[in-house]
Amino acid sequence: MKISIINGPNLNLLGRREKDIYGERDFDSYFAELKAQYPDVEFSCFQSNSEGALIDRIQEDGFGKADGIVLNAGAYTHTSVAISDAIRGIRVPVVEVHISNVAAREEYRRHSFMAAACKGSIAGFGLDSYRLAVEALLNILSR
Repeated sequence: MKISIINGPNLNLLGRREKDIYGERDFDSYFAELKAQYPDVEFSCFQSNSEGALIDRIQEDGFGKADGIVLNAGAYTHTSVAISDAIRGIRVPVVEVHISNVAAREEYRRHSFMAAACKGSIAGFGLDSYRLAVEALLNILSR
């Protein structure tokens, strides 16, 4: 089983930015822990601050490189029809993830262009949102 984790803008700053919202941990250390929890899953991880690079990776992974995608599109969640269209255009399931509870934040963060294109959304559980998304994908893919 191959699961791709795709992170959008500013997620490379985890552990350094807005710690009251995003926590103290950087993503690399969390990713190592996640891989250890699921030794039978082949994970890949990609982060970009560029919308086009995220779309390219979604398309690559969505046509054969992965069985499923965990996507944290960051702020592009609230602005990018293009990323939403890329999700709709691929063959594999995508689970949307957010570290913070976006429904409890600023009004503009409460709308997701990704949600309707994804199998589901998980938000508000900190970095554990990624593990919950992996569990959801494993469930979807085992059907």
